[in-house]
Amino acid sequence: MVQQSKVQWIPAGVIVLAVVIDLVTPTAVTSAPLIMAAPVAAAPLLSLRGIILTGIASMAVHACLAWVDGTFGWHRGLANQLTLLAVTLLAVFIKRTLDSQAGRTRRALRVAAVAQGAVLPRPPARLGDLHIAARYVPAEDEAMIGGDLYVVQDTPYGTRVFVGDVRGKGMGAVRAVCVDLGAFRYVADHAEDLEELVRSLEQALLREGGRRGGVEQEEGFTTALIAEFASDLSAVRIINRGHPPPLLIDAQGTATLLEPSQEAPPLAIGALDHWPAPVDTFPFPPGATLLCYTDGVTESRDTAGVFYDASVRLPLLLRHRRRSGEDPTPAQVLEMLIRDVRRHSGGRPQDDQALLALRRAAG
Repeated sequence: MVQQSKVQWIPAGVIVLAVVIDLVTPTAVTSAPLIMAAPVAAAPLLSLRGIILTGIASMAVHACLAWVDGTFGWHRGLANQLTLLAVTLLAVFIKRTLDSQAGRTRRALRVAAVAQGAVLPRPPARLGDLHIAARYVPAEDEAMIGGDLYVVQDTPYGTRVFVGDVRGKGMGAVRAVCVDLGAFRYVADHAEDLEELVRSLEQALLREGGRRGGVEQEEGFTTALIAEFASDLSAVRIINRGHPPPLLIDAQGTATLLEPSQEAPPLAIGALDHWPAPVDTFPFPPGATLLCYTDGVTESRDTAGVFYDASVRLPLLLRHRRRSGEDPTPAQVLEMLIRDVRRHSGGRPQDDQALLALRRAAG
C-alpha cells in the first residue's frame, strides 16, 4: 500500500521536473513534451478524476511557463495546449480500457477460484486429534489449479489421505484430477485395507483411460501417496506409487523421510496393469506432523541446479522459529515451506505444488 501511494505521485513529479528544466534552460528550449507525459503516466496510476486533474494542471503549468518565456501564442502555445488536451483524453480512454480488462480478469479469477473449490475442496481443519492444513501453489497465478491433488477423507476404516500428481497439464490434467478424486472418494469408503483401496483405485483409473483412449490410455498415469492413520493415530500406513516420499517431523523438530521399502511405478500405467506395492507402517507419535507434497517442491532447483531438500532445510527453519518460543501450526509450516522453496528457486514456482500437513495433537 505504501509503495502504491508513492507511485501515484509520479505524474506530479513529471510536472515538477518539467518546470525545473524549463526554468534552468534557455528560452528556446521548451519542456512541453515532458509535460505531455504527465497525463499518460497518470493513466495506469490514478482514477479518472486524477487523470483529468493532471491534464488540467499540465495545461495550466505549460501556459504559465510559456507566458513567462514569452512564447505563448497561436503558433506554439495554442498548439501545445490542444495537444495536451488530446493526450489527456487519450489517457482517459486508456484508463477506461485498463479498468475494463481488470474487471474481466477479476471475474475470471473468481470463476477459477470457484472451480478450484469444486474440483479440489479444502480438507477439514480437524478430524478428531488430527489437525490438517493444505495449500495449492500454481506455477501460473492465473491457472489456480492444475494436475496436482490432495484429499483427506474420514472413512469407516480411519482417516485416509491421497496426494497425487497426474501426467500432463492444462484442462486434460484437470479432468484427470476429477477422475482421481472421484474414484478415491468412493473407494476409500468401501475398501477394507490399503491394498484393496489402491487396487480398486488403479482399476478405476485404467477403465477411465480405456474410455478416453489414445495417449491417455497408453501414457496416462498418476503418482500417488496413499496413507491411512490408525484409529488412535499411533501409526500411519503408507503405499507409495512413484511419488515423493513424505516427511515426518516429530515434536522436537527432527525430520525423517518416509522412504518406501520397495519402489513401485505410478498408478494406471496401462502396459504394466496392476503392480503390487508394500504397505509400510511408521510410528506417528504425539505432536508429530506428516508433511506430504508433490514434485513441484522436490524438483525446484536453484541457479546451480541443486534440488530443494525439505528434510534438510525445513528442520532448520522450525528450530529458528521455535527459538522465539512459538510452535508453528500446520498452516504456518506450509507457509514456511512455500516461502523457502520460492527463495531456493529464485521466485516463481517452477511447477505446481500441492502440500498437505497433518499433525497429531500433542496432548
